[in-house]
Parts: sequence; C-alpha cells; structure tokens
Amino acid sequence: MSAVHLHVDGALARIVLDNPGKLNAFTPAMLAQLEAHCATLERSPEVRGVILRSEGTRAFCAGADITAWAPLSPFDFARHWVREGHRVFDRLARLSKPTIAVLQAHAFGGGLELAACCDIRVMAPGATLALPEAQVGIVPGWSGTQRLARLIPEPVLKEMALFGRRIDAARAQALGFVAEVADDPLAAAEAIAGGLAKASPRAVEVAKYQIHAAVGEDPAAMIEALGAGMIGASADKAEGVAAFAAKRKPEFPGS
Repeated sequence: MSAVHLHVDGALARIVLDNPGKLNAFTPAMLAQLEAHCATLERSPEVRGVILRSEGTRAFCAGADITAWAPLSPFDFARHWVREGHRVFDRLARLSKPTIAVLQAHAFGGGLELAACCDIRVMAPGATLALPEAQVGIVPGWSGTQRLARLIPEPVLKEMALFGRRIDAARAQALGFVAEVADDPLAAAEAIAGGLAKASPRAVEVAKYQIHAAVGEDPAAMIEALGAGMIGASADKAEGVAAFAAKRKPEFPGS
C-alpha cells in the first residue's frame, strides 16, 4: 500500500506523505514511491509546480523509520539505506519544477533533510526543526551535513547536529530557511505557487538551473543542461542532425 501519494490538479502537483501513525517516517517503500513520483513529474509538461506536504498534525516527517534501518549491517546501512536515500532526495532537489514544502508540524532528521530538498519552505508557527541523529548514535545521512550547510549558517547547523537544539519557526524564517510562517501553511504555499501561472515555465526552469549551478547543487549537470538547451535551439544543431541523417558533410551556418 502506498504511503506517498501523487495528485496532479492542472498545473499544480502535490506529493503527500501518508504515514501519520509513524509520524510520516520514511520506509524503503516510501523512498521508492517518492522516486517514482519524481520521475513521473519530470515527464509531465503540464505541471508547473509541486507542493510537498504530509498528513497528520504531529509531524511533517520524523525522518527515517528506525525499525527499517536498525537491523541493517553497517555495510548495508551505508550502501543501501544512506546512498539510496541520497539518490531519491537528490532526485527531488533537482526536479526541473519549482517545489514548496509545507511544514505543518515538526520536521526532524530525514524530515528536515527532505524539506531542504524543496526550493522554498512554509512553516506553521508551532512547528520545529531538529537533527536528533546523535541522540540515537548515528549521524545525518540524507544531506543533513551537506545540503543543509548551504541553507543554514554553520554555527546554527552545529547547534542542531552536535547539541541537539531545536529551531522554531520564527528563527527558521529569520535565518532565511523558511519563506513564510503561516497558521495555514498549505494555503500559504498554494498562494505562493499561484505566482507560477504568471511566469514562463521555461524561464522558471532555466532560472532554477542557474541558481543550482551557483550554489553547488549538482553544478556539472546544471551547466551541461543549460549548454544543451542553448545549442539545441541553434541552426548548427539542426544542420548537424540533418547532415547525419543524409550521410553528408554538415555545413554549419554558425547560428
């Protein structure tokens, strides 16, 4: 049974974590479902934006389900759980569509790492953020010490990862990690997403690639994607393809 749902309503898609009985903690099946939804969205040209939210009032996501990873051997824990989680979260972070995370409640560990994969975040006033991994004898494994280090100042990240301190919504907004604090964060996210209707989808996509290249989010792929898009629209590319098909020497116009 799926615990990560995808709903597409016109130009806006919603990914919903639906495992509230376990505080929406991730299982291997949920990782696979999230990855599949990301693949679907990447091939859905009608979708202009994505909202990521969860069911329940106690937690946006409490991270990884400890019963799923605790029995793993050290090698399987590193090889599969950590690396596969990284791959899936990277897929979300690098979607060509703009993404908004709705934090209606606490985001801990992998839940905070998941929220960090989205382009912006909206948070309820009573929600908090935490990296409690050290308290169960592990370290952040799904980019909590990497991607989060680009989004949160180093001393604050150390407060969380080393000392176990929680960050409330007001401080998260002051730090720039959260775009808006709202009593109804889903409504606020939908209002923000409404701005995409006035923008060029291609311009938004390219702007996201440019920003990702600048901040170090897979810069090699972002730069090559931008280059491919630029050359793909050229007369030289059209001539090269035509010449290949005709088995003749190309005559590039340089435009």
